[in-house]
Amino acid sequence: MTSSMIEQNHDLGAGGETALHWIAGSWLGSGSVDESVNPSNGQVLGTFDVGGLEQAKLAVAAARDVFDNTDWAMTPEVRSRALTEMADRLEARKHEVALMLARENGKRLVETTWEVGSAATMLRHSAASALVHTNGRATSSTPGMLIDSQPVARGVAGIITPWNSPVYLTIRAVGPALAAGCTVVVKMPVQTALTNNLLAQVLAESSTLPAGAVNIFTEPHRGGAVHLVESTDVDVISYTGSTNVGRAIAASCAAALKPALLELGGKTPLVVFEDAGLAVAVPTILTALTLMNGQFCCTGSRILVHRDVADEVRDRLRDAIGAVRLGPAEEPTSELGPVVDQASVERLEKIVADATTYADVIVRGGPVTDGPLEGGAFFRPTLLEVDDSDVPIVQEEVFGPVQVMEVFEDEADAIRRANATEFGLAAAVFTQDRARARRVGHAIQAGGMWLNTWGRLTDEFETTGWKQSGLGMVGPHGVEAFQKIKVYAEGLAGHA
Repeated sequence: MTSSMIEQNHDLGAGGETALHWIAGSWLGSGSVDESVNPSNGQVLGTFDVGGLEQAKLAVAAARDVFDNTDWAMTPEVRSRALTEMADRLEARKHEVALMLARENGKRLVETTWEVGSAATMLRHSAASALVHTNGRATSSTPGMLIDSQPVARGVAGIITPWNSPVYLTIRAVGPALAAGCTVVVKMPVQTALTNNLLAQVLAESSTLPAGAVNIFTEPHRGGAVHLVESTDVDVISYTGSTNVGRAIAASCAAALKPALLELGGKTPLVVFEDAGLAVAVPTILTALTLMNGQFCCTGSRILVHRDVADEVRDRLRDAIGAVRLGPAEEPTSELGPVVDQASVERLEKIVADATTYADVIVRGGPVTDGPLEGGAFFRPTLLEVDDSDVPIVQEEVFGPVQVMEVFEDEADAIRRANATEFGLAAAVFTQDRARARRVGHAIQAGGMWLNTWGRLTDEFETTGWKQSGLGMVGPHGVEAFQKIKVYAEGLAGHA
């Protein structure tokens, strides 16, 4: 530890202490402190230590030491037990973590509760994977020769997670990485600094986990993240975030032939055919706008509607969006919470204002500037309509409660429009014709496809982005991203 670092006994919430970084089995701080603000009301929730390059270097050194000098990578039973223990601890503190996350990033409490519960489930899946996906195979293809292979942990995994689902998206990478036998360093965002600290506490409670196998630091800038990407002591990168940053990470990793698992931006089209059941489709489209306050990589930000039902869909959506109830994240009656901060409100307002110069306005949302919600970072939902797909509101990820509608003429036009962006993360098709649903679903260039539904995700199946929406996959094969294969060819005694 350097002289500029501070080590403390630490329990967030006891005496209002500052949230620190979990590195090498200790709570460390730099001495530079900032505040976490509740976007529902603008009030300060607490303070956190501002990390960066120095914390990243210490964390990488700790993770490297555990991987190189302990038997962690060679003991799948121990890793499975540690992951199960983490799941137990996270479930025991589910409400506490979910409440803090709702307060910090503005997602409704029902959504953050689901997120934390799903993270615990992912840890249990990873515990099983530690036992199942670490087995090799063998064959005796010729007399006197035995050939076998073994999956081997890559080493230290650098994990960079965003603020919109920091608990689940962190665990979605940490779980498989630990199952594979890696040690990890996690760079987490300042928007959820207090939640990050609670998550670190939960993982630190595992008595089976070696100190330094998991390290978590929070930083507002990019120095620590860049170190993870560029360090020769980090063997694999997992990043969830914007496509532009993902491209830069991929380019940097390519120079060192370092694997990068990337889940990037999305611009999910929701394709509504003339025979769609609108009683199901329209409420689903509304949910695709409001879930996670529109701050979801799979937000249904594009609505493609067949001309025969365009008027009805437009009218129904106008009424439904106009009736959305905004409110604090902790309020059970809220249907849309705040976006993450005031800077996001300003960014969204500029995007929408620019779009109104070329788009038709169906519902003009915008910042809430008066009334009981004026102290928060609230943005009323917006619906615009365009004829041309080649405009910014269609081509660029907005990351907020903003949708754009396009009208299509036939199946070919729907497919063309759905594929008209660089993104390929997810899409949805609404039609009562199952053959058409599968046919169109096959033609749309996206890794995730929903038919007559939206947003259903499960740990039993993969999540992957096509085109500029990602590289690699998570799910049952997620452990493989953190492994490499070693093949042995052995000549048996008594044979030439």
